[in-house]
Amino acid sequence: MTKKFNVFVVEDDEWYLKMLLYHVELNPDNRAEGFLSGKALLENLYRRPDLITLDYGLGDMNGEDLLEKIKQYDPEIPVVIISGQEDVNTAVNLLKKGAYDYVVKDRDTKDRLWNIIKHLKENAGLKKELNSLKKEVRQKYDFSRAMIGDSPPMQKVFDLMERAVRTQITVSITGETGTGKEMVAKGIHYGSKRKNGPFVTVNMAAIPTELVESELFGHEKGAFTGATAKRTGKFEEADGGTIFLDEIGDLNLSLQSKLLRVLQEKEITRVGGNVTVPVDVRIIVATHKDLFDEVQQKNFREDLYYRLLGLPIELPPLRNRGNDIIKLSNHFIRAFARENDLPELKLSSGAVKKLLSYPYPGNVRELKAIIELAMVMTDGDVIEAGNIVFANRKTLPSMLQQEKSLRRYNYDIIRFYLDKYQNNIQEVARVLDVGKSTIYRMLKEMKEDENG
Repeated sequence: MTKKFNVFVVEDDEWYLKMLLYHVELNPDNRAEGFLSGKALLENLYRRPDLITLDYGLGDMNGEDLLEKIKQYDPEIPVVIISGQEDVNTAVNLLKKGAYDYVVKDRDTKDRLWNIIKHLKENAGLKKELNSLKKEVRQKYDFSRAMIGDSPPMQKVFDLMERAVRTQITVSITGETGTGKEMVAKGIHYGSKRKNGPFVTVNMAAIPTELVESELFGHEKGAFTGATAKRTGKFEEADGGTIFLDEIGDLNLSLQSKLLRVLQEKEITRVGGNVTVPVDVRIIVATHKDLFDEVQQKNFREDLYYRLLGLPIELPPLRNRGNDIIKLSNHFIRAFARENDLPELKLSSGAVKKLLSYPYPGNVRELKAIIELAMVMTDGDVIEAGNIVFANRKTLPSMLQQEKSLRRYNYDIIRFYLDKYQNNIQEVARVLDVGKSTIYRMLKEMKEDENG
């Protein structure tokens, strides 16, 4: 049974009270209840009606005082003042104190009340829908359920995320491409006190350099050719919530100084403007680069680096997560089956062995694609090893068939691993057991040979 819209009508004129009650209940979806005094209303406030209509000139209590008591008890209950006096100053004062509307007693009162109830119902429906969507989003990005992994490296990530949601500290997320940096950022946002605020993502690597400042801070009309109207930037859009600056290492030096100022002053200035706009935004950044190395190479400001470091969270590559590969595979199987109305398939022991043997240079994103392809290629109810297809990549042994100098072999080996690990020099240095400076030196020498 649909819940009726409950209206409390407060009116000390008994005839007028009965008329309003009758008119409200002409709509069978409404339920109206009358009170002849302010005292009687206050005794029933615990029942939290959907609307209160309040006679301003009650005998036992001033309408303004009663409005304040209602708002102190529950500021969410809408209150409509119904008065015999058309006093603009009084109306404005009551609206400032929280009244939803001010209605004068005349022949149009009943119709105005009907329209108010109609609008309140529509707003209540929209609010319920919005809250439902927000709840759905929060559940989707609840990292305790949405992020899968029992491996020690992932348990460390979860612990750091738990610490991040309890404070407003800036968070810096590092990890290879495809490890789930945005998922971590969303998990922190939707688990924090800012969960009802906006979550705004900006991928620095995807924006042309000349447009980054406008994208982040907005611009005024006429600020540059093509700026035909004022535009709100991402920082203003994120006000009250979180801004996620992905691939922050790609931000050029001139804009790094402007971002530093925003972080320090908590205000932005639109391109072409001179008015500062305060912003209340939590910052989460991510990169696959080693920002400390970028600082050493003078590609990233040291003061901005320490400002953004905050709570560092390093996401492990999938190849280091052991049996999480199989847990994730089964999760992707269930999700793909649900989205495409297919039966859930099982992984054969051969498929499990094959999945565990692969290094996943594309990480979780690559595993998802591999599993979805296997689901499509499988005819039975079991995914066999033959259904698991990895990307056709050049292998290291095939590179060693030609006769080359040792120096060239070294370069090719380094180049192979740089391609494999998306130019993550720190990871390549770890795999090859050499210093990062060695890799930089060999790349520089080979470039000089090619140019020389």
